[in-house]
Amino acid sequence: MAIVEPIPQTSADEPRRLLLRNTLNNEPIGEIEVQAADAVNAAVERARKAQPEWAALSVDRRASYLRRVVKIVLERHENIIETVIRETGKTRTEAISMEIFSACDAVSYHAKRAPKLLAPEKKSLHGVMRFMKKLTIHHVPLGVVGIITPWNGPFILAINPVAQALVAGNTVILKPSEVTPFSGQLLAEIFEQAGLPEGVLQVLMGDGQTGAALCEAAVDKISFTGSVATGRKVAEACGRKLIPCTLELGGKDPMIVCADADIESAAAGALAGAYMNTGQYCCGTERVYVVDSVADAFEKEVVKRAAELRQGDEGESDVGAIFWPRQMEIIEGHMADAVSRGAKVHVGGRRNPNLDGLFFEPTVLTEVDHEMQIMRDETFGPILPIMRVKDEEEAIALANDTHYGLGATIWTNDDFKATRLAQRIESGSVCVNDMTVTYGCLEAPFGGRKSSGVGQVNGENGVRGYCHPLPVIVDRFKGKNSRSFYPYGKKKEDGLLKAAKFLFGTALGRWIS
Repeated sequence: MAIVEPIPQTSADEPRRLLLRNTLNNEPIGEIEVQAADAVNAAVERARKAQPEWAALSVDRRASYLRRVVKIVLERHENIIETVIRETGKTRTEAISMEIFSACDAVSYHAKRAPKLLAPEKKSLHGVMRFMKKLTIHHVPLGVVGIITPWNGPFILAINPVAQALVAGNTVILKPSEVTPFSGQLLAEIFEQAGLPEGVLQVLMGDGQTGAALCEAAVDKISFTGSVATGRKVAEACGRKLIPCTLELGGKDPMIVCADADIESAAAGALAGAYMNTGQYCCGTERVYVVDSVADAFEKEVVKRAAELRQGDEGESDVGAIFWPRQMEIIEGHMADAVSRGAKVHVGGRRNPNLDGLFFEPTVLTEVDHEMQIMRDETFGPILPIMRVKDEEEAIALANDTHYGLGATIWTNDDFKATRLAQRIESGSVCVNDMTVTYGCLEAPFGGRKSSGVGQVNGENGVRGYCHPLPVIVDRFKGKNSRSFYPYGKKKEDGLLKAAKFLFGTALGRWIS
């Protein structure tokens, strides 16, 4: 992401402004004005006024706007790629795969499936109620949704929740990270170009002050992706207001390499999991546990492949820049702690001395343990620490020895064993013989356990998470049964007890009920 510097204010009344610089060459890329609470509240009011008319459209009509957005994303792909690279320093290939391909896939998916997913659902009632009542579940939009997005996937991690909330019938206020604000601004331009009505999607520029104001404003839900510390503050604000929130807060994903794993594939998967997006994504591979009998071969293959990776600020490159200075400080701190405690560096281990920007070399470590920050805390950088274990039981125990629980990967040629092991990992999802790809499998609910978050995105819970499931129960007899509700008396009591004993105390009754 961009390097952010506050611009000195000439007076106390002047709005705060931020200057952004490119992480690759430190060149200025633009300025933003920090939106204060009054601007946030005004945006919420506009969204509230626009929401009823937007919700009154059919789901398919709302989905038609998403289909137009996909077309515009493809038309403006170079604009999006250029903006993302300028703000983040990620490689062009990753800008295309994460921000273009994944965005088109996600928005197309929601546009196609939302009409069926949000259609009223008729439900059969149990027991004698089935003869008396009809139940239909309607998915009613919550109203105004605030979406706060991170810097590591500034376009895809904004467009995916925005598309879900909009197609569900909500109006949206998007607050992108202050270090990647122009990707969020570009998203608003694309939806406007698609003809989205005024007030349905608004983007607020700003830093943590703006995000806090959005959480305190009169919205009906907050969707937040970011750090655990900030996520707790979001949850506290939503808890005070008794509104729902979805929190995706990062992870420390383990990778388990079993004795029967294909070593070349596992090594390649470890590199992809650890170094994609320069390691700056929430479900990246941050620690590896390899069974001792295959550890030598695995480590040798990983080191060989890691040493061949290219890193540069122009031309073709495999591993990009660190997105902002604060993350570089965390990465270097974890490295220093690991080395001081006896970790062995095989590849990398430092800032790239041949490049001027925020580049940290792809790194492989061995002889690590859980006393080290590199195995406990989220690093969010291109470091792959490998720890030997005696067997899969030890690997499971160590994988669960964390306060995170977002994703995990298992490498084995035995699918049955992989499933058994997966069910024992305290994680939001598990991928077998691949890096963590759950977020891209849009049918799968994506979310974390422990400190990795609350709630889920994608899957049925994604779009429906922006709705209230409203049960509508209709009496088959037009309410005539209510005439016999009163008076109470012994005859009614005896009848109720007789019915209970029959329905729940006899085989025939239990079958009926």
